[in-house]
Amino acid sequence: MNTKIVSTFALVAALGEWGWWFTTQSGGPAPMEAAAQVGATQLHPLDMALGNPEASVVMVEYSSLTCPHCATYNAGAFQQIKENFIETGQVFYIKREVYFDRYGLWAAMVARCGGEARYHGMIELIYQTQSTWAASSDPMQVANNLRRLGRQAGMSDTEINACLEDSDTALALTEFYQQNAETYGIRSTPSFVIDGQLYSNMAYAEFERILNEKLGS
Repeated sequence: MNTKIVSTFALVAALGEWGWWFTTQSGGPAPMEAAAQVGATQLHPLDMALGNPEASVVMVEYSSLTCPHCATYNAGAFQQIKENFIETGQVFYIKREVYFDRYGLWAAMVARCGGEARYHGMIELIYQTQSTWAASSDPMQVANNLRRLGRQAGMSDTEINACLEDSDTALALTEFYQQNAETYGIRSTPSFVIDGQLYSNMAYAEFERILNEKLGS
């Protein structure tokens, strides 16, 4: 998905027009905790990671949960990378969401609702059902679709609504997204930063070649 990067405040304003989760518009973003160093990559408290943090190669994925190319990557190349590089302890993998639209942010809020233990399973479910939950032009319908996915993952409506109404987290996520977009030049999704170098989407064979080169294999 290629699209123009919007500013944090423009994105938040556009999201806030619907007002369905914000309980207040007066506060700033939640204070950021200090980032941890993982190789050449700063591991932020908002990051969701997989694999061995001591791995010699760090791969960061930048994806939008409403991006069809991201769903295709998740179902294909990512599963092979996970099996051959992440689960073998060779690559530390970090997922970072990109918010090109309000639906993508809402989906991320639901995915994060159950914490890191539920996050990766929720991402799988969100991508697998992307063509249905994100299909409506009615924001309230999309919100209800996401609530349904949350319930399917074992969360209550009370839990889901509390997450969707967490304006501090929404603002912190959009701030973090904008910082990453500007720092790494993220202009399309999915994009990848492998040991500090930006790459666009590619076939698994190319990922395999690059990762093996980084690993010295």
